[in-house]
Amino acid sequence: MTLLDEGAKGVYVIAVTPFTEDGALDLPSADRMVDFYLEKGATGLTVLGMMGEAPKLTADESRSFVRRVLARVNGRVPVVAGVSAAGFAAMAELSESVMGDGAAGVMVAPPATLRTDDQIVSYYDMVARTLGPKTPFVLQDFPLATNVQIAPSVILRIVEAQPSCVMLKHEDWPGLAKIAALRAASDKGARRISILAGNGGLFLPEELSRGADGAMTGFAYPEMMVDVWKAHAAGQVERAHDLFDAYLPLARYEQQPGHGLAIRKYLLAKRGAIASGALRKPGSTLSGADIADIERLVARQTRRLQEIN
Repeated sequence: MTLLDEGAKGVYVIAVTPFTEDGALDLPSADRMVDFYLEKGATGLTVLGMMGEAPKLTADESRSFVRRVLARVNGRVPVVAGVSAAGFAAMAELSESVMGDGAAGVMVAPPATLRTDDQIVSYYDMVARTLGPKTPFVLQDFPLATNVQIAPSVILRIVEAQPSCVMLKHEDWPGLAKIAALRAASDKGARRISILAGNGGLFLPEELSRGADGAMTGFAYPEMMVDVWKAHAAGQVERAHDLFDAYLPLARYEQQPGHGLAIRKYLLAKRGAIASGALRKPGSTLSGADIADIERLVARQTRRLQEIN
């Protein structure tokens, strides 16, 4: 597997973790899910992310799931694995395992205990030393989840000090000025790394216009992100916005706090990507009214796409 580098671009879909109805890890569905994402045009996959229910997995399950995904991908696209952990020993163990199995890189979010700029820089210095110079890593900037605010100047300090930091997963809701500031700095000579945007794709056209190289997030219709990125890269900015607009109502609905993953997994099961939409406990369940909302939005989305295509 080619290792992740600063030139990464496109759509790295944040993969869900499939479970059976009784909460067991569903590895056969992992195969179906990989096939589905690649058929929809994903240029990479990210596993064990926050929306992948990674904290609900045991260490053995995490390794088994990543190994199964990597085997199914079989080198066709890069796979990034989240290895964020409370301690560096666990981070090192999981990173060594997934990289040994063929992952292209790992992703690390800051712990909520970090408060100052110097603490953040020191933490990622320890991350780089823990992972080793041969393991490229993604800095996950997700202040809504971590409560850690990382200014562009701090990101630039980390990038300058750590050559193994090759990508920023940007999800600062929306933090468009941060993307622009990082790109302005690289235009002036700072080391340029890949920026892939999260945020459920809700700001994707604007993020691309500010200098993001693509997306690293999840949505039950990953082809939206792929098609928007392709249109934007081809200079068809209005086409990118038209496509985005067609999916926006459902993407908005899927971003409900505490409920969004249940919606995403329901739709992925409906689309045949996984066998069941079950979440491992604790997790929310959908009501009949929720499902009615979803089905209405899908029908409207289908009609709108037919109109613009």
